Order: sequence, then C-alpha cells, then structure tokens
Amino acid sequence: MYATKPALDAIDLFCGVGGLSLGFEQAGIPILASFDNWERALEIYNVNFAHKAAKLDLSDIDGAVAELQKHPASMIIGGPPCQDFSHAGKRTEKERAGLTKCFAGIVAALKPRIFVMENVDRIIKSKAWENAKKILKIGGYGLTEKILDASYCGCPQIRKRFFCVGFFGKPDNVLAPYIEKNLSKKQMTVRDYFGDKIDTDYYYRHPRNYCRRAVYSIDEASPAIRGVNRPIPKGYPGHPGDPVNISESVRPLTTLERSQIQTFPKNFKWEGSKTNIEQMIGNAVPVNLAKFVARAIIDYCDTEAK
Repeated sequence: MYATKPALDAIDLFCGVGGLSLGFEQAGIPILASFDNWERALEIYNVNFAHKAAKLDLSDIDGAVAELQKHPASMIIGGPPCQDFSHAGKRTEKERAGLTKCFAGIVAALKPRIFVMENVDRIIKSKAWENAKKILKIGGYGLTEKILDASYCGCPQIRKRFFCVGFFGKPDNVLAPYIEKNLSKKQMTVRDYFGDKIDTDYYYRHPRNYCRRAVYSIDEASPAIRGVNRPIPKGYPGHPGDPVNISESVRPLTTLERSQIQTFPKNFKWEGSKTNIEQMIGNAVPVNLAKFVARAIIDYCDTEAK
C-alpha cells in the first residue's frame, strides 16, 4: 500500500519520431527526456514536442546509462529498431537485433519501476529476445508479454506489435487483465476513424508482390502502414481480392492520411524528403496503440495504490 499514489513519468529510448512518447503523453504520463541515434527522426521529434530529444548511441550501454542517470524517471519506454525481425525483411537476425539486448541491459542497470518495450510480433521467437528476456528476469522484473493488434486498440489499422511491460519486483503477467479488458470487440475501420473527412471509398496500397491484393475499402481496417507509398502502376493486373477494379475513384492514400492512420494528429509536423517521411511514418508506433498500453499501466498502478 502506498500512502500517496506514486507519480508516473518516463524517458523514451529509440524514440524515432515520437509515437510512443505522444501516446504516453496523451494518456497523462509526462516524458522527461528522449533519445535516438537517427538524426532525421530527431529533427521531426524536436519540432513536435516541448521537451527535446537528444542523439545518443544506445548500443554503448555504459555511456547510455551514465547519460540516462541524469534523467531519473519511474519508467523507461522504447522500441529498439526492428528491421531485422520485420516481415518485410529477410527475417534474419543481424546487428540491429543486438539493440534489443542493449535496451534490456540499460533497463537492468537503471532499474526503473516500470519498463515498456515495443517491437514487431516476430521478435517473440527470436534469439535476441530470448537473451534480452533473461537479462530482464535476472534484473528482477515480472514480465507481461502481449502481441496486440492495433485495430482493436483505437487504430484503424491491422498492425500486430509485441509489447513487453515489466514491473520491478512483481510477478509475471500482472498487466494482462488490464490490457485484455479494454480491447475492442471489433476492429476499427478507416471510416470509423475518419468519418466523412476522407473523400474516397476505396484506396490503393502497393503490394509487396502481385500475389496480394492492393485495393482496400474504407469500411475495413487498413493493412499495416509500410515505409513506402507508391502510385498506382499502369500495369497493375488487379487481384481477385480487390473489392473494386482500378478506376479514377481509386487512389493511394496521401502522406498525411497515412500518418493519421498511424493515429498521429493532423497538426503533427512532418519535415524532410517525401521518401524519408514515408519511411518514418511506416516505422512509427501508432500513437493510439501506445496510449492504449499507457492507460492499462495507469489502471494497474491506480488499483495497486488503493
């Protein structure tokens, strides 16, 4: 029992453009500091947040710990780069996968009350996660591991992401009931999210190959937003799964619409080349998915404090 409810605040590692940060802030958890090593993402982060994100080599655990000790917080949140686990890649574990272990090492050294790690769903079967999990368990954390589909968490997008939330000195799976009770009973569609603020009923999303469909209705959840956004090619052959044939009424989503499907607000500022912006949008954590997880943590902590 706590005499007063302990405050929650966080630092964000591998912050990217700030999907996790923004979701946690919207849930009411202030972000004290943020760090990444990707300069283009940091530029966008720093025009959108009151606090500034700094460049930091998070693969240097000792150096990172020394810097992060200047920003004591109750939580560490972060999404180590996931390209080497991604469905879009060759599905091999390379040097980026080692950043998952670095995240675990930083958490184990600093021992915040809570940590949140986000990644692609495939990481759960990886050697990198197996090693990181051992570090976190030895560090004293009870772990709740959950693969969440963003379309059941306030996002109009089928995007499966792995979350591990650790509570220092607590049993495993303490957060699971608080996550599960708030999951939507149905997927959020694009129309559910945009209402009448989108001027097309069908849109084109370029497939990885023509064995997959490319035309989608706004009355279904969007497929996962990727880091590329291509126009409709003249030679697109169509697919039996497309709900309609290509016509003038079918178009690709705009860059802004894609960012909104990632649940970034319309006024979020995107700067840089179109190629880089599209990649950053595709790599980002959906804001509402982060907010969903943050609210589950708040709910658990409120119950624990009573």
